[in-house]
Amino acid sequence: MTEARKMQGETLLYLTDEQLRQGAEAMFFAYRGFTADPDRILAQLSYGRAHHRALHFIHGAPGTTVNNLLTTLGVTKQSLNRVLRTLIGDGLVESRVGRIDKRERHLYLTPDGEALERELSEVQRARLRAAFRAAGPEAVAGFRRVLEAMMDPEMRRQYERLREGRG
Repeated sequence: MTEARKMQGETLLYLTDEQLRQGAEAMFFAYRGFTADPDRILAQLSYGRAHHRALHFIHGAPGTTVNNLLTTLGVTKQSLNRVLRTLIGDGLVESRVGRIDKRERHLYLTPDGEALERELSEVQRARLRAAFRAAGPEAVAGFRRVLEAMMDPEMRRQYERLREGRG
């Protein structure tokens, strides 16, 4: 590591409250941008971000159980049931009884659900792709490290399990 790089890294350890506030504001505005395109698509269907998150995580782990999805999303059972009832009723998600434990419900996207998830994810990937390209590989790696460092330990374990499941 060059001396200049090392000094730059050290100065990051001593951010002022104002610099941290600006970072938080940047994150809020970036999140608004990240969700704006999918929100427009979802609004046309009378869906919200909870529907998008459910579709995203069911797509990433086909056959996941309702309980696993509850843990991943960190929402109440009532809230998730309301979202799933809508997605199942609209033919986007299929709920199958567990083979081993009949009390379990395993969730899968239908072809229509896959198409909607792909449309929602593509607009977000396009935004991420453009931002990552503009920032460069070192910034991308640093950004990911920052996001991972912000996760609570249990969230980090869930995130790592998700990543391992995708090989």
